[in-house]
Amino acid sequence: MELTGEARGDTTYLCVGAARIDASSAIQFKDKFREAVQDGGARILLDLGRVEFLDSSGLGAVVAAMKLLGPERKLELAGCREHSELTGLCTI
Repeated sequence: MELTGEARGDTTYLCVGAARIDASSAIQFKDKFREAVQDGGARILLDLGRVEFLDSSGLGAVVAAMKLLGPERKLELAGCREHSELTGLCTI
């Protein structure tokens, strides 16, 4: 699971480099997310532009990542594909 990041001010930009976040990669995603935001800002922008498939385990990992931030920090999703398995997630 590739997750790259960059901090700019109070925003941490993270980009998922994998095409899938599923049962086989959900734990890796959560671990890398935790590392990436440990010293990050109040706003986390997660770019899912390369993700083509997200199963229930992947969705659970994204929700767990959001909960990890606590109430004082915000997770925002970006780069969701219009015709992908993410469509329903990104229109919430």
